[in-house]
Amino acid sequence: MNRRIHWLLLAAALLMALGALCWAGILRPNQLVVSRYPVRGVDVSEYQGTIDWNKLSAGQDFAFIKATEGSSHQDPAFAANFQGAAEAGLLSGAYHFFSFESPGEAQAENFLQTVGSLSGRLPPVVDVELYGRFKKEPPAFEDVRAKLDPLLTALEAHYGAKPVLYATGAAWSMYLKDAYAGYPLWIREVYLIPGMPFLFWQYSDHGRLEGYDGPEKYIDLNVFFGSTEALAALALP
Repeated sequence: MNRRIHWLLLAAALLMALGALCWAGILRPNQLVVSRYPVRGVDVSEYQGTIDWNKLSAGQDFAFIKATEGSSHQDPAFAANFQGAAEAGLLSGAYHFFSFESPGEAQAENFLQTVGSLSGRLPPVVDVELYGRFKKEPPAFEDVRAKLDPLLTALEAHYGAKPVLYATGAAWSMYLKDAYAGYPLWIREVYLIPGMPFLFWQYSDHGRLEGYDGPEKYIDLNVFFGSTEALAALALP
């Protein structure tokens, strides 16, 4: 075999092996820089099952809890998780999974009725990402904005603070990059280093921690861009 072909095949095999390790969550290049951000946190939903927050809080500073989705769904584990995270000493917040199919006003009402007060908690979060059929057929920017604007306006008016926007890289590029640049960003990038300014960074969707036992064996891991004092300053009055 030609030596050049031999090395090309070897390089291709190595790249495939590295790709497989990344896909399996064993190797993630972004892990090399995560240590720069010592303020850590998790985000959870019903899929983590029953959570022992005294165990899960070890080494963590904050937690985001799924509260609602669209105009009618409430996460059945929200109340227990919201209380448990606070009792374990974590600065916690609630997030809403944004629907492309429901009016923003109705989504805001669902969140407000479910969550209530956020005094002493982190600002509300709106999770914007492509899901289901919208992964192949993303909605138009104008259609998204017609629903997202009234949702954000209602939450900001009620809580007195701009909501944090969670987004995948694709959703950020398509919908948030320019029109919502004034909002705090929680970006999901589980392989590389985010290429945009962020307040929170979800760097792993393959975390394993003690303290939960649900159908989802992994847990999302996050960092905060700042100190513990800066994190505490985000708490609503």
